[in-house]
Amino acid sequence: MAIYDLADDRLKVQVNSLGAEMCRISDLYTNSEYLWRGEERYWKRFAPILFPVVGSMRDKQYTYKGVTYHMPQHGFARDLEFSLVSRAVDEIWFELKDNEETLQMYPFHFSLRIGYRLKGRTIEVTWVVRNTGDETMYFSIGGHPAFYCPEPKKHQTDYMFSFDTARKLVFDKLNDAGLIATDDNTLLLNGGLLPITRGMFDEDALIFENNQAHRVSILRMNYTPYVTVEFDAPVFGLWSPAKKNAPFICIEPWYGRADRADFAGNLEDREWGNRLEPGDLFRRSYRITV
Repeated sequence: MAIYDLADDRLKVQVNSLGAEMCRISDLYTNSEYLWRGEERYWKRFAPILFPVVGSMRDKQYTYKGVTYHMPQHGFARDLEFSLVSRAVDEIWFELKDNEETLQMYPFHFSLRIGYRLKGRTIEVTWVVRNTGDETMYFSIGGHPAFYCPEPKKHQTDYMFSFDTARKLVFDKLNDAGLIATDDNTLLLNGGLLPITRGMFDEDALIFENNQAHRVSILRMNYTPYVTVEFDAPVFGLWSPAKKNAPFICIEPWYGRADRADFAGNLEDREWGNRLEPGDLFRRSYRITV
């Protein structure tokens, strides 16, 4: 495990080779910290990569070609060591390949590359998945960055969300097993704005499907943006630990999501899943601006 630095004249970013996980975004002038630094009492992670699944599978398992495999929530990539591929002052790339451990959970040969590029006040995060096997590969991938509520004596309810849409948003809720339980819940926006209310995350994440928004910001109460996440992903989640009033909020772009509570299909039948033919690659990015 090693920590690597990226820096320009304003920001410093740190990335851990364990999970290829970004673990710090710092303003060099103000000493402000934007990325949650991890505390066991709230959440020990920072911005994990979710692969080869996003969310939970029913009973933490799935079936492929008649064989049942066990898979932890959000997959295994976040807990494995990545190899350093290349490094520059403002850009770094890591890679994870299948091995004996991954093949016990996921019977596909793959290469997963994670890249971070720093430009001004924006960090671009890029995922490149390649099917290195000889059969169709099925997977999901997503981000899970956690952002501080900026002022140390303030709470989530002192901030609001801003979306790049003014229409209402429909979201899914999860049950106690982390599976989709309901999908007809509604948030009414006021000019694209939504106050963060106490108890908003007491039933776990809010999950938004069908390309309802592609830019989400956390705003201070004077309407100035604190952090903005832009993405092309068709699904995104908003999350903070349930009933803890934690000092951070996650904005999560996803290509995939948890199973429905009544899902009984095979791996290839999962909603919002992705497929890759042998030799093909899947490349997607999202951007964080502070």
